[in-house]
Amino acid sequence: MLAGGAARRLGGADKPGLRVGGRPLLDRVLGACADARTTVVVADPRPTSRPVRWAREDPPGAGPVAALDAGLRHTTADAVVVLSADLPFLEVATVRRLLTALRSSGAEGALLTDADGRDQPLVAAYRARALRRELTALAKEHGSLTGLPLRRLTAALDLTRVPDPVASFDCDTWDDLVTARARIREHGHVLDEWISAVKDELGIDLDVDTGILLDLARDAAHGVARPAAPLTTFLVGYAAARGKGGPEAVAEAARKAVALALRWADEETSGAAPDAPSGPAPETKPGPGTDATSDPALEAAPKSAPGAKSDASPGTKPRTETGAIPGATPEAAPGSNPGAPSTTPHPDSTA
Repeated sequence: MLAGGAARRLGGADKPGLRVGGRPLLDRVLGACADARTTVVVADPRPTSRPVRWAREDPPGAGPVAALDAGLRHTTADAVVVLSADLPFLEVATVRRLLTALRSSGAEGALLTDADGRDQPLVAAYRARALRRELTALAKEHGSLTGLPLRRLTAALDLTRVPDPVASFDCDTWDDLVTARARIREHGHVLDEWISAVKDELGIDLDVDTGILLDLARDAAHGVARPAAPLTTFLVGYAAARGKGGPEAVAEAARKAVALALRWADEETSGAAPDAPSGPAPETKPGPGTDATSDPALEAAPKSAPGAKSDASPGTKPRTETGAIPGATPEAAPGSNPGAPSTTPHPDSTA
């Protein structure tokens, strides 16, 4: 990976350190190199999200051909992936596609082309033997590799091309950076971008079915309460980590939590007290010392303290609350808050 350029069109800014989606461009490109046996970055050392091997062209700033030669000296792989450090939308699948095209075509290199059909030699996979051959020839012809443009090297190679206007997009200017930052916030990309950023930040590499977790969050919010959504998904992740820790463990824990949320919600609609048994009330006999001929109306009337006034109008019955717990403060029904809407490494490759 070549990351030591001068970034003149960015006014000399530290281009690999510019952030898109909260992550430095360099880390975003490193994330696409997860399958590489060895990752070499030609630049001055800096903190990175993944372990890398550092190299530097001599002299520093001698250009892309000299940088490529410096990086190539740190690997013995038959196939190498050559990348720049300013590719915000590069993915693991893109790197795999380049390697597949290289192997299946028999060519000496496979590179991406951009939206205008232009070759992108810094988003490519090459046969290391072919690169070393041409680097030796150029050094012999020019006496040095300093200042040579990359097209002088690639022009002598047998290349195959893979069109990809998105993965080939690079950030050469400030406008490019604004475009990249806007794109990841588009509705169709923002969730995947956010999940990738969080996993990278936390240092985890786990692919899970986000649909399962989103359904869980919805059911917890609807069936219990809105704050239950993030808390429940956290607990599911914690339970999965204590178990097997893989996607299957996450799915199983989520399934159990969803079932619980649904049972919880069911109680809201079927939680009324069962009806009292029908039929005539049992007959009672008057006990000793009672007047069997007393007036029923007088017996039913509540006793009151002497001199107290009654709030009930004549002929009305006192009102009672059905199903209320004596002394309890009425609570909001569960689920009354609205919920959120539902919604292989190649052993011989080197980046």
